Formats: sequence, structure tokens, C-alpha cells
Amino acid sequence: MSEIQLPASGLAEDILPLYREKRREHHLVTFTLGEEYGVPIHQVQEIIRVSGVTKVPNSPSYMDGVINLRGRVLPVLNLRKRLRLAGKEPSKASRIIVTEVGDTVIGLLVDGVSHVVKMPPESVESPPEEVLEVDTDYITGVGKLKDRLVILLDLERLLKRDALEVGSLTGEGGSHGKED
Repeated sequence: MSEIQLPASGLAEDILPLYREKRREHHLVTFTLGEEYGVPIHQVQEIIRVSGVTKVPNSPSYMDGVINLRGRVLPVLNLRKRLRLAGKEPSKASRIIVTEVGDTVIGLLVDGVSHVVKMPPESVESPPEEVLEVDTDYITGVGKLKDRLVILLDLERLLKRDALEVGSLTGEGGSHGKED
């Protein structure tokens, strides 16, 4: 790591914001869905084994149902289905990544969790437009690691479209009942 050179004024405040911005690494939890994906680690609360998912009638096709996580009903989104990937039955390696995005806590069913990685910003490129559809603004980039690529997801954008459906599963969204 290179040393920080203070400006002639001697005020570190003059340069620290620039240094922090330039050196900000992406801290990611990576997981597999055939390919490797990554989400910001600050949005991950925990990673749990798959068990006891209760189906909810009339829920979106990509919602596997709900689980009881220490007394809290938590919706479980099948990320494979949400991203329109080929279906696959959960295995022993499958996990639920419990995420928090804004006020929404939701479980993401994935094939398996890979690593926690630090990725320098210069190793992340914008996704090629040729491979994206209109409805894929939740893919923020492709990170290049030594021997593999990681597709970076923006959970806020991914879940924003699903907010009403998720809220209806947990009783937190929409207006249910009489208006005053």
C-alpha cells in the first residue's frame, strides 16, 4: 500500500475524501446460481441452511414462500427464478442469504455461497449492453477476479420491483382493509 502524502497546508481533511473515494473496495458475499454472483456484504445479515419453507397461495412464481426465522416471518425469494434462470431443486449446498435492503428483510435462495471477497474498483466493469435486456438494471457490473468473473447485483433495484409482492407476504405492504 502506498503512503498518503499530506498537502503543503498539512490539513489531511483536504485529501482524505479523495483517497477514500479512489481506494473504496467492493466487499461482497459471492454465491452461485450456475454462474457466480455477488452482493454487498453490508446488506447481508446472515446465511442459513434451507429448511421449512412454507408455500403461500397466490404469491409470485419466484417467491418460494416464507420461513420462521427466530419468531419472524421472512419471505424467501428464489433468486434463480427471479433472474429467469433454469430451475434447479435445492441441494445440501443450497442456502438462504438473509438480506436487509432499506426496511425490507428478505431471504434469497441460492445454489450455494462461495466466498467473501474484496474487489478493487478498477476490476469492475459495466455489464456489456449486448447481453442485457431492458429489465436488468439490477446488474451493476462484472467483477474480474484472478480466475473468474462475478456478476454484481444491486439488491435495492432487484427488490424495488418486488416490494408490493414481498409486503403482501409479510403483511407489511399495501393497504389491507378499510381506509379511515
